[in-house]
Amino acid sequence: MNKPEAKERIRKLAGLINDYRYAYHVLDKLVISDEALDSLKKELFDLETEFPEFVSPDSPTQRVGGRPLDKFVKYGHETPMLSLNDAFSNQDMIDWLDRAKKNIPAQDVPRVDFYCEPKLDGLAIELIYEDGMLAVGSTRGDGRIGENVTNNLKTIEAIPLRLRAAALVAGDLRQAGLDAMAGVVAENGLRRVIVRGEVIITKREFESINKRQAKNGLPQFANPRNLAAGSIRQLDPKVTASRRMDSNCYSLVSDYGQLTHEEEHKFLEIAGFKTNNKFNRFCKDLNDVFSFREYWYKNREKLPYEIDGIVVAINDNAIFKKLGVVGKTPKGAIAYKFPLKQATTIVEDILVQVGRTGALTPVAVLRPVEVGGVMISRATLHNEDEIRRLGLKIGDTVVVGRAGDVIPDIMKVLPELRSGSEKDFNMPSVCPICGGTVKKIEGEVVWRCANPECFAIQERNLGYFVSRAAFNIDGMGPKIVEHLIDEGLIRDAADIFNLKEGDLLPLERFAEKSAKNLVAAINLKKRITLPRFIYALGIRNVGEQTARALSDHFGSFKKISEASLDELQGVADIGPVVAESIHQWFSKPKNIKLTGKLFAAGVSIEPYQRPQGKLAGKVFVVTGTLDTMSRQEAKDRIRELGGAAVESVSKSTDYLVAGANPGSKLAKARESGVSILDEPEFLKLLS
Repeated sequence: MNKPEAKERIRKLAGLINDYRYAYHVLDKLVISDEALDSLKKELFDLETEFPEFVSPDSPTQRVGGRPLDKFVKYGHETPMLSLNDAFSNQDMIDWLDRAKKNIPAQDVPRVDFYCEPKLDGLAIELIYEDGMLAVGSTRGDGRIGENVTNNLKTIEAIPLRLRAAALVAGDLRQAGLDAMAGVVAENGLRRVIVRGEVIITKREFESINKRQAKNGLPQFANPRNLAAGSIRQLDPKVTASRRMDSNCYSLVSDYGQLTHEEEHKFLEIAGFKTNNKFNRFCKDLNDVFSFREYWYKNREKLPYEIDGIVVAINDNAIFKKLGVVGKTPKGAIAYKFPLKQATTIVEDILVQVGRTGALTPVAVLRPVEVGGVMISRATLHNEDEIRRLGLKIGDTVVVGRAGDVIPDIMKVLPELRSGSEKDFNMPSVCPICGGTVKKIEGEVVWRCANPECFAIQERNLGYFVSRAAFNIDGMGPKIVEHLIDEGLIRDAADIFNLKEGDLLPLERFAEKSAKNLVAAINLKKRITLPRFIYALGIRNVGEQTARALSDHFGSFKKISEASLDELQGVADIGPVVAESIHQWFSKPKNIKLTGKLFAAGVSIEPYQRPQGKLAGKVFVVTGTLDTMSRQEAKDRIRELGGAAVESVSKSTDYLVAGANPGSKLAKARESGVSILDEPEFLKLLS
């Protein structure tokens, strides 16, 4: 990027971030997710680091928050309340430390160690105590001027109205080995104590409040931070009190002889403040920091409140002060965020894929970006109507997320950042794979290739047939399927079961052992359950749950294949569109011929018995990563015991099984009041 382009991009990013931050901090409106806003801020910070001549005094990187609301009396902070820059990778942290080391004397470098704590996702506050009594409580505001919300903060039980007696504090400080601090307290008392922390709300209380909102027909809150901020800004303290807010303190502003950030935390706890000390950690180097961050990334669900990363501070206060401040950000501390569930990037192109049913699906080619700990460069756009709904052009800056923490998806377009070089996208008039005619059936939004011999359709159908939820043939991935089609060894699913070792040996990638293993894997999977067989056929609109419903209702493949349209519509949870799709599939001679070829090749279906296990009638959703089994294996076990395993959370869901990094389904389950099982609880239910 040259200088003129960087200057223009910085100008547009700064304007857009200021608009979003004003809406969020001043108007209490969530226009864009915190993750996406963090991503925009990171891009701006990196550009300004590369082109410092374009940093303006009003850049979002040079300020803390929006202007205070006019509803409360303004309150000026004696020392500014600063904000932290963000890091998203180990390399970001290494770069941060390298910059810090350049700004301190060489003799101080060996003394650099860290104090780390979970990063609370709440509302920053300052508390001032005069002679041990709470005198003023204020919000951060713009960092220099906040809002006096003392009466509201007094409703929070975690915030002491009076500190512990100075003599007791001095005694406990000595017991903790903090003699210097104890001496200051013993001599001067607790005449003026200024601390900073966060107002938060627990996940349980957040769920409870949203249930009450829904019951009363009121809008639900978007996230705990919004609820905390809104509650503290209530003019009536009774409203704040009704929401049972919580608080944690993490910074001692007053000078009581503290030498390290760790000592500040110990003082706060001894003086009577609620802290996160039991979850914090002293870290001797960055490897310790990385380990601490990884632990909380995997275990954040164990905390009663939301966190979005860890705070890393250089522990030695003298070094911290020497490093100073750049803009409104301390050089000696940084927020090491968890992987973003949403981020911003640029759509560099739009390609079109052809699926197993001939559906043409536009796919955005993205400038690579890390989302949820995974680097992605593609995102589905679903169909032409979705592109129109988004207003997307090639070259646009977009917010990209991972639906359920798995599938990359474009959430929002940011037209304010357009340069004028963006291009419109049009669906192709012919199939991009075979050049055949494409058509759109009336009432559908999808364009499809009309050529049944299209290579892409063959490849996707066969890949679907051998997938884990269908025949689950080990070693037969997409590349092997494509290779076998290219060589003319398979043209339909039945050909797979006629493959011999001698057919494979002449092919590239196949040695004697690999050919033998693949044929053995194919023969091992010739016997299959009825639901898996129905699913493997690739009938449009028939997924795992529908295949299970058909099996439960009819009990045999013969009865399913011969069922009338009326009989199909009589199956629970199968509507007219799905019934028509099934009926049409079995009415086509080529499909009847295919199933005959499969049976002739040795495929057999196990006699079907409807599961009558202890999970009968229960509906499950499985999300996240399980340690003892894959998600597919978990779903299979649920179904073996008579339960239903579906993909999305709804009011009919009985249980959500949540593994590590569960994503958005967990939040939806909480909102819907669904029972949540961790892995040990799930295994106990199965046993």
